Amino acid sequence: MPDPTDPIASPPAGLARRELLKRGLLAGLALGLPSLVPRAAFSAEPPRVRAARVLGRTGLRVSDIGFGSSQLAGDESIVRHALERGVTYFDTAESYEGGRSEETLGRALVGARERVVLASKTSCGPHTPRAELMSALEGSLRRLRTDRIDVYFNHAVNDVARLRNPEWAEFVTRAKQQGKIRFTGMSGHGGRLVPCLDFALENDLVDVVLVGYNFGQDPSFSQRFTSGLDFVAVNPELPQALARARAKNVGVVAMKTLRGARLNDLRPYETDGATFAQAAFRWTLASPNVDALVVSMTSKPQIDEYLVASGWQAPSRADLRLLERYEARNGATQCRYGCSACLSSCPASVSIPDVLRARMYAEDYGAPALAREAWREVGGATEACLSCADETCAGACPYGLAIPALTRRARAAIAAS
Repeated sequence: MPDPTDPIASPPAGLARRELLKRGLLAGLALGLPSLVPRAAFSAEPPRVRAARVLGRTGLRVSDIGFGSSQLAGDESIVRHALERGVTYFDTAESYEGGRSEETLGRALVGARERVVLASKTSCGPHTPRAELMSALEGSLRRLRTDRIDVYFNHAVNDVARLRNPEWAEFVTRAKQQGKIRFTGMSGHGGRLVPCLDFALENDLVDVVLVGYNFGQDPSFSQRFTSGLDFVAVNPELPQALARARAKNVGVVAMKTLRGARLNDLRPYETDGATFAQAAFRWTLASPNVDALVVSMTSKPQIDEYLVASGWQAPSRADLRLLERYEARNGATQCRYGCSACLSSCPASVSIPDVLRARMYAEDYGAPALAREAWREVGGATEACLSCADETCAGACPYGLAIPALTRRARAAIAAS
């Protein structure tokens, strides 16, 4: 049950909506911060995108909240709803839903191509030939029903060797010359994210980066819950890497902004004017190192909820309390993107962050296809977790995550999906 003394608890019985809105507005003004109640709550108009941002040196103007399509598999009406609400950035990948995501976007955006920015992705390994990359790109172009992709990402990069492959650079040069892609980038959310970002930036390989980034990167949230543990505090490296990207005028798009997306955990504490998702988005959009964010959109009501956060430049104190509550409940299962402290602890070189990401997709997102894809990315090394008796990773997480138990849960969740 919500705490009746908690300022973000459910409103007392009998408190009229108008009075609740009034109190939220006055509280926000008194704090000198955005109100607890979003501006959209005072309008009869439906929520919509309220801000456009430029992706660094690309010059591309995109909605500050973009449409993520990792779970899009046929429902064109959701895409059109987002478009009607002002969303102009649509993110997909050839692997999403076995290509159906791109196909659905292609059908839904017929006649609207000049109004949107399209991003897609393919995986380039250390030895992938350029002919294979060009074939993947042409397949995406066909499915998307377009002659060009605005931003084309090297997908889920977790190894610098993948960026060293000269075939990728030669493919990008040729594809740009042919007008098939306009800009290129890398996406990442694994344990080796920061070294990969640094290599890409130092060698001028990217125009845009798409990275896992959320309020879990803020030590003010995590340290209060791990202060009693015998772990060395970690200075988050990802914000520093993103600052280096901004200094080079590379566009920065954030993903995984909901930190596991366990939305129902916070529903009892959300008031009429603020939800956990909106609070998480406002935190991300307030970062000086982020241009925009993408989030999976799977229903029309969800889109409307998410877009209430568009145009805000700072979270309110009530937002921060929601995020703190979420961290207290779920921080013990969620990796911090860009932290690689656990990687050297495994004698079998298992990519522990990617295993835990697979658990997140399976248990928190309820997205078995994404979970299986993440599991495949880790490869056969995960079998070592089943027979491991030493559990050398047990004390490797500076935030106190019980890695052995979580890797077992990941395996069980994948097997059951």
